[in-house]
Amino acid sequence: QRLGVNVIELMPINEFDGNENWGYSPAFYFAPDKYYGTKNNLKALIDECHRRGIAVVLDMVLNHSTGNSPMVQLYGNISSGPTADNPWFNTSAPHPYAVYNDLNHESAYTRYFSKQVIKFWLQEYHIDGYRYDLAGGFSQVPKTQDDFENYDPTRVAIWKDYYDAQMSATNGAGSYPILEFFAKGASATNIDEGKVLSDYGLMLWGNLNYNYNEATMGYLGGSDLSYGYYGAQGGRNFGQPNVVAYMESHDEERLQFKNKNYANASGSYNIKDPATGLKRDEMAAAFFFTQPGARMVWQFGELGYDYSINTCADGTTISNDCRTGVKPIRWDYYQDANRRHLYDTYRALIALKKQPAFAAPTAYTQTLGGNAAVKTISLTGPDLSVVTVGNFDVTAQTATITFPQTGTWYNYLTSEPLTVTSTSQAMTLQPGQYAVYTSRQLTKPTGTTLATTGAQAASVFKLALLPNPAAGTTTVAYELPTGTTATIAVQNLLGQTIRQLAPARQAAGAQAQSLSLHGLA
Repeated sequence: QRLGVNVIELMPINEFDGNENWGYSPAFYFAPDKYYGTKNNLKALIDECHRRGIAVVLDMVLNHSTGNSPMVQLYGNISSGPTADNPWFNTSAPHPYAVYNDLNHESAYTRYFSKQVIKFWLQEYHIDGYRYDLAGGFSQVPKTQDDFENYDPTRVAIWKDYYDAQMSATNGAGSYPILEFFAKGASATNIDEGKVLSDYGLMLWGNLNYNYNEATMGYLGGSDLSYGYYGAQGGRNFGQPNVVAYMESHDEERLQFKNKNYANASGSYNIKDPATGLKRDEMAAAFFFTQPGARMVWQFGELGYDYSINTCADGTTISNDCRTGVKPIRWDYYQDANRRHLYDTYRALIALKKQPAFAAPTAYTQTLGGNAAVKTISLTGPDLSVVTVGNFDVTAQTATITFPQTGTWYNYLTSEPLTVTSTSQAMTLQPGQYAVYTSRQLTKPTGTTLATTGAQAASVFKLALLPNPAAGTTTVAYELPTGTTATIAVQNLLGQTIRQLAPARQAAGAQAQSLSLHGLA
């Protein structure tokens, strides 16, 4: 809410195999996974999000199910999969991205089942839509990797049918229909399936991870950011702003991890330096958010999360086997000045994006090609114009920036005025220098981020460790505002409790307990 997010997308939460899992191994579709909590807890979460003006979208996996699905076992078994007479599943997937047991969406039985799933979560839990995993697999037409993204009218018909079912389930209230499908663009021999689906009302994921990471790392050749725009200038030519563009997702490597390990440098300007890399992330965000259309942020990207997607539970080892495992949760990043500045930049840009000009621009141009060191976006609405400019090179660059009008403009992020005497303005930008100019002065959002749990406890309970640092044992001193049963627990960065003192009833006032530190290193 503080960041300005208006939709939360949850990775799959219906019952899946195992516990510490991303959830893309579904077995049951009408119950939340027990590892996350009870159904009433989920309903309470959704209600609270709605109270705060935040919609909730579920990641739904209807492309496949594991062998633990009763629908597999009724006509087949866990080890060998479905038999030929299974009314829901294929014996083998007709596409090259097969995982587990592939559902046949030409089957009337599968259509009925899928529509019941879609309706259930919308009506029982009041969720606000779905992100459909592996949406390109919803076809019985045999495919290879070479033609998987080509236009398929049978797949279009399936998704139009599911879209209609989803819309009817909410009695006209509407909901988000988001597809994980990366359609091949239009050509002399191919219709753009993405445009067909978008024009019908469906939204499509837009993966820009590679492009934005090349840009943040300072490698211009792969830094074309154009495709984040839904219109003709982006190469999509969608009639509606139905691209959900993203720089990071659960499936992609983290920008700041690659900045820190693989980025470019020139002289003393080195993007591998964490502070410099985080500034590059700010510049990327400036362009990401000032393109019209929906944007998706992977949680903690706004803080420059810099652990690899393949980091293991120990927080150090990197292995492909750890991709879906738990990762360090660094709440303390909010207290880092450079990361906090990145967070504040995200928050300000999200607030700017809510200006009416972004919903209905009257003019829009972008210069975001891969060979452009200095990239620009220019957007004009009825009451506001915005010009974004940034140098993605590792050396200083001079470029001519086009402004829609002369006069006084304002650097939105710093409030500094800029006098524009000509609509073609020459600018020299240092490496990584960027600005978002607005035609009138706007007020950025203010306020504080959440303090860390430790910071909150230290403030409310006057929590202190005596001595600190310590070896062997330390004393936990604190004050209780009222008499209560107190429990002291020590958690690691993953949120796991590694030491806990027995709960005890204590009176209001000053308290102290001895805590052994042996075995905690």
